Amino acid sequence: MIDLDTSKNNRIGKTGERPSQENGIQKHRTSLPAPMFSRSDFSVWTILKKCVGLELSKITMPIAFNEPLSFLQRITEYMEHVYLIHRASCQPQPLERMQSVAAFAVSAVASQWERTGKPFNPLLGETYELIREDLGFRFISEQVSHHPPISAFHSEGLNHDFLFHGSIYPKLKFWGKSVEAEPRGTITLELLKHNEAYTWTNPTCCVHNVIIGKLWIEQYGTVEILNHRTGHKCVLHFKPCGLFGKELHKVEGHIQDKNKKKLFMIYGKWTECLWGIDPVSYESFKKQERRGDHLRKAKLDEDSGKADSDVADDVPVAQETVQVIPGSKLLWRINTRPPNSAQMYNFTSFTVSLNELETGMEKTLPPTDCRLRPDIRGMENGNMDLASQEKERLEEKQREARRERAKEEAEWQTRWFYPGNNPYTGTPDWLYAGDYFERNFSDCPDIY
Repeated sequence: MIDLDTSKNNRIGKTGERPSQENGIQKHRTSLPAPMFSRSDFSVWTILKKCVGLELSKITMPIAFNEPLSFLQRITEYMEHVYLIHRASCQPQPLERMQSVAAFAVSAVASQWERTGKPFNPLLGETYELIREDLGFRFISEQVSHHPPISAFHSEGLNHDFLFHGSIYPKLKFWGKSVEAEPRGTITLELLKHNEAYTWTNPTCCVHNVIIGKLWIEQYGTVEILNHRTGHKCVLHFKPCGLFGKELHKVEGHIQDKNKKKLFMIYGKWTECLWGIDPVSYESFKKQERRGDHLRKAKLDEDSGKADSDVADDVPVAQETVQVIPGSKLLWRINTRPPNSAQMYNFTSFTVSLNELETGMEKTLPPTDCRLRPDIRGMENGNMDLASQEKERLEEKQREARRERAKEEAEWQTRWFYPGNNPYTGTPDWLYAGDYFERNFSDCPDIY
């Protein structure tokens, strides 16, 4: 892979050491050690044909369908646009704060665009930490349950401006030609300066053409973000693709006050950008648009609704970029991906750095951190045979540990999170126990 950054201070020596920038902030790598492995030689159908309608978390998939990241690292990608949280924290009015929080909720799923590789299932007890002083946060996650798979995470602002936490247990279902991931679990953002808490659940993600054809992704469903102190609510509709792909990637919604009065309209695409405008201007623009649509309307083809068969679902052609209504305010825009992204599993620049293991880092990490996981490291380095062998070995080691616990009638003990109820919704959640950054890792389990 070509290192895109030609500046001398970003070159990696043979030992993997990387000098800091002049301002003392760590520079991160700009490419993976090896390009993405081709999936064209594998038939996923031989594995999946017995699984239609079933829950997929218990089915072992060949490593070729993975990307070299754990699901815990994938969750950390929520933090790529963390500046939106910092911006929300600085806003004096609750309506403006909700605009930034809504933009953050949409940005959290943006990295999934064109990401058709499956992250590695975390092992029970696996952890991941990320400290980004340049972005003003630190993050810790742990796999707290294996069946059902539950990942808990906790992040905090280095300036004590926010807490961001939750637990996620995605339900994966296979529907013949597509795999649907329903992300159960509550996400909570606390803006400490304002004594405010916001909660929401992510939209459903669907990967099409897992058997034949070109893979493509859509997100759909309604996301409701509630400000528990003021009663403000943001309702966002992630549109399903629709006939001819007209609605592909679209997000539309509004912010309302506690009396359900609409205060602000939001529109855009989760793959691109998000805009907002006052309700009167929005309605007036939509009225004109409907009038124009009515004049242009032609009859739809009768046979456009094809029966579910072995034919691939055509990849919808993404419509022109978002049509901006005059007077709108830009809430968020996606970061440009690196030029070599397609050879790197369509990772963003932020994602490329997540599995980076600098010299000496092992001394400060717990032995359960994803960066030390040999199957993911093997895949990242392009050694697929080693990655496959290590994945099988780790899964067998996990099964053996489970058998031992069953024999001794011992319960698995989580290390950094404990089961409880979300303080704002009252629903079951996993809460951070604290003390991770004291770095006492003596009693961490041996999972690798």
